[in-house]
Amino acid sequence: MTAGSGIVHGEMFPLVHDDGDNHLRLFQIWLNLPSAKKMAKPAFVMHWAPDVQRATVDNGNVQAVVWAGTLFGAKGQPPPPDSWAHDDANDVGIYFLTCAPGASVTLPAAKGGASTNRTLYFFEGERVEVGGKVFSSKSAIDLDASIECAISVPAAGAGKETLLLVLQGKPIGEPVAQHGPFVMNTRAEIQQAFSDYQQTRFGGWPWPDDAMTFPKNKPRFALVDGVETLGPGGMPGLKGHHEL
Repeated sequence: MTAGSGIVHGEMFPLVHDDGDNHLRLFQIWLNLPSAKKMAKPAFVMHWAPDVQRATVDNGNVQAVVWAGTLFGAKGQPPPPDSWAHDDANDVGIYFLTCAPGASVTLPAAKGGASTNRTLYFFEGERVEVGGKVFSSKSAIDLDASIECAISVPAAGAGKETLLLVLQGKPIGEPVAQHGPFVMNTRAEIQQAFSDYQQTRFGGWPWPDDAMTFPKNKPRFALVDGVETLGPGGMPGLKGHHEL
């Protein structure tokens, strides 16, 4: 989603089990906009699960989900037109790796080389070796994107997967000012963003509650400008609302 000049949005996740825990793993990844695009028209792209490309390597021991960029032949869906990720020259990549015990995989060098920032987040698993160095706790590991990087996980701990998130992209190279949900270039722009929201509510919210609960028989959907689109197959699942 590109917030641009302002958008009120919410994501609603369904309860799968009525009589037990409903576990959720959620990443909220913020990608900045250059100053020239800060007031772009808001836009979003729904990454419905059946449309997201995946790759399997190391004889099935490593599964990669590609949300942005290209990895192992899988390609992310086109982002909104004003996103920093829209221009391939910015080398944005968002990759989620699930590694079985004993898995081994090599991340190729980024096409942007040393001008691309790349960080690997080791957030679940017992131990992982990255570029010859062993990590045994949750870590954010900065990588040299100009060279390939070997990743391996131990064969011990059978049945336990190692989960990794890779984020990469060229830096925008501009000042960042952030407060609450707003990210601008200066404090004055932050103050203006708060003023704009107080005056316009960025289009408002069409429902009576901030966190709506929908009936279970309502299919997964996305809504923008009052137009609703269903997810593939119209089956219940991720429910998202974006209202401009």
